[in-house]
Amino acid sequence: MNDSESRAEYKIGEVTALLEISADTLRYYEKIGLLPPVHRSVSGIRCYLPKDISRLRFIQRAKTMNFSLDEISRLMKMREDPQRARLDVRQLTQAKLVEIERHLQDLTTLRNELTLLVNLCHSANDGCPILDDIQEKGGRLNNLKK
Repeated sequence: MNDSESRAEYKIGEVTALLEISADTLRYYEKIGLLPPVHRSVSGIRCYLPKDISRLRFIQRAKTMNFSLDEISRLMKMREDPQRARLDVRQLTQAKLVEIERHLQDLTTLRNELTLLVNLCHSANDGCPILDDIQEKGGRLNNLKK
């Protein structure tokens, strides 16, 4: 049993230390509904329960998988009935995979472009091919963002 399973409640400072997340982020997640309203003590201090910690860990992991907060919100709803939501989860994850593959292609193009420019820079006698490329073409690299 780890510490988060044995504790009854955590104050906001304890959660920030445990999960390496800012208090502002915790409040924001509550504000936008990623976290349900957090229990408060009589004095108004937020008290996070182990289920809140579990939910926050899920959010963190989904963020590392590049899901947006909107997508994470959808995943959180699907998490309530995973068997029924399996197809929706798979479709959302497949769409994320396509997005990541496209991004990887863009990064490969960017790497190749930068490698070429660095090599041109080594052999240039006048000026700077890197600055020239950015100036003349508006940066071929800008086309990756479209």
